[in-house]
Amino acid sequence: MEHWARAFAMASSVCVLIIFGAVNPAIAQSTPTQIHTSPQADPGVYSGRLKPDYPTAYEPASAQSIQVTLERIHSYLEQASPLRVVDGNTGAVASDLKKLPALVAFDRTDLLILTYEWGVTYSGMLLAAEITGDTRYRKYTHDRLAGIEAVATHAKKHLAADGSVPTVAHGTSLRSILKPRSLDDSGSMCAAMIKAHRAGLGNNLRPWIDNYVQYVSTKQMRLADGTLARNRPLPASLWLDDLYMSVPCLAQAGKLTGETRYFDDAAKQILQFAERMFLKERSLFMHGWVQDMQHHPVFPWARANGWAILAMVELLEVLPESHPQRAKILELYRAHAAGLTATQGHTGLWHQLLDRRESYQETSASAMFVYAIARGINRGWLDARAFGPAVSLGWNAVATNVNAKGQVEGTCVGPGMGWDPMFYMYRPVHVLAAHGYGPMFLAGAEMIALLRSQPDVTMNGGLQFGKAIPE
Repeated sequence: MEHWARAFAMASSVCVLIIFGAVNPAIAQSTPTQIHTSPQADPGVYSGRLKPDYPTAYEPASAQSIQVTLERIHSYLEQASPLRVVDGNTGAVASDLKKLPALVAFDRTDLLILTYEWGVTYSGMLLAAEITGDTRYRKYTHDRLAGIEAVATHAKKHLAADGSVPTVAHGTSLRSILKPRSLDDSGSMCAAMIKAHRAGLGNNLRPWIDNYVQYVSTKQMRLADGTLARNRPLPASLWLDDLYMSVPCLAQAGKLTGETRYFDDAAKQILQFAERMFLKERSLFMHGWVQDMQHHPVFPWARANGWAILAMVELLEVLPESHPQRAKILELYRAHAAGLTATQGHTGLWHQLLDRRESYQETSASAMFVYAIARGINRGWLDARAFGPAVSLGWNAVATNVNAKGQVEGTCVGPGMGWDPMFYMYRPVHVLAAHGYGPMFLAGAEMIALLRSQPDVTMNGGLQFGKAIPE
């Protein structure tokens, strides 16, 4: 009788597992380590000596291994994103920045040096230089920003008679710096230029900084209450991405000039976006919001959430302690960090749609989350004991997506905005999706700082940040 009872119980368990796995593929992906022995044959195997078969390294990375990863990415970017200027009419390379043709353009290299993605890369390299002391990152940033400044200054002298930017037949125009007409053109590069300017890099960046700040502050479309908006894909649309395309620029402008109005505007953007787009029950943001849309389909796209938490970190970093909105922004940041860690995938990466485990795991957003949460720990905004293990595992996971050439794999290409799940879940990924590189420098540098400040990280059952009390 006992034999049949045990057999029935085992069969029932197998049926439950098969059925549950079939309807829940996210859980079916993860299988426990199989033990091919019995307690009687080897009692010690059940006392902790058997190591789990983790898909990602579980123990914290060393500062040295992180630096090696960043050096590999830097080496790739040196050749993939050169400062190469061409004649906009003929395509001939202009090798001497002091002898430029009237119509200049930047050559179409693998990765472009005057885009919002590269604003993040310059900011990331500056942080890496500060934390590691490696001057190669400063040099990379200085060389490109100084070159951009020199070429833009020359191009400004050769605008068309009506003040417009001439069309180029070869290469990419400097229109985005000469005459910015979107937040994508201006905000991220502005923030990077101010950081470089404050660090003594880039020669004479101030005129271009002022040009960008003026656009963000006075020319970009806004809703009636002052919230920055766009008229695409539909009239009066809010893109969560625009928190990063505006707030760091405004925050850095406040730091540079000492004018409180920039801090006030930056804080207003975060709080007014959150009022419309932060899902309190999930502690995540939706990607898009449209003023006249009666019902908003909710898609917590990962990278947009990355832009949002990066924007909060950028503002908290420079916002005076006495600012009346600081406490609200810090509270929002903490809630968002908690919501993000709750959605981390089983390999350490986050998913393209944060609440859909069937969507693919995405690198750029994961690196953004690692940086933003690690920075919060380092600044005392978050408890290392609660959040440290998540970012440690997160870094280990994103580092596996840096290939031998130094390319960052698994990054979603720029998607636009959609109103159905398939739009997000099937966006392609590519090593030339430039969004992945800057966040890797930010995440790696901040993780080095975290490891230096947390000497008591232990493997006490699970990964523990904070000194354990002996039993």
